[in-house]
Amino acid sequence: MDMALDASGEETDEDLLAAYGQGDARAARILTLRLTPRVLSFAARLLGDAAEAEDVAQEAMLRLWRMAPDWRTGEAKVSTWLFRVASNLCTDRLRRRRSQGLDSVPEPEDDTPGAEARLLTEARARALQEALDGLPERQRQAVILRHLEGLANPEIAEIMEISTEAVESLTARGKRALKAGLTARRGELGLHDD
Repeated sequence: MDMALDASGEETDEDLLAAYGQGDARAARILTLRLTPRVLSFAARLLGDAAEAEDVAQEAMLRLWRMAPDWRTGEAKVSTWLFRVASNLCTDRLRRRRSQGLDSVPEPEDDTPGAEARLLTEARARALQEALDGLPERQRQAVILRHLEGLANPEIAEIMEISTEAVESLTARGKRALKAGLTARRGELGLHDD
């Protein structure tokens, strides 16, 4: 079968759909790979739910395959028709969500920490910063790079231009000094031994 090509040299959506309508499975594969990701993305943005978007995309493609034998080339673009179907399916789902009523929608969980927790977190951050400020510069640098930035000792050694053993020594001494400085403030910072 000689199919028309679009400007990029690819077979057009309309010609692929017509070919599928006449039993060409290859045309269906090409059209599926071309259109399904676009419809899926569109539905996901409208619905905000990946699983529902997959259902919509599958249903829209099934409807396209069902009407393929009756497709009248030139009346509409295949992609336009498909997006309209997907849009209608999304609208139906959104209406069903709204009609379920507010009582059936679970209350969103508020995972925002309360004022007391925020104040405690801020106090702990200030205490840590004060303790870090009390360390000698090289220890402070090694501790920050290792424990706050999460770098590996060899990387820290390269940054600080020292040996890995020196990094280990600096971080160990820094941690001991931090622990000594913060231990006296455990109660004030809400830290208790369990």
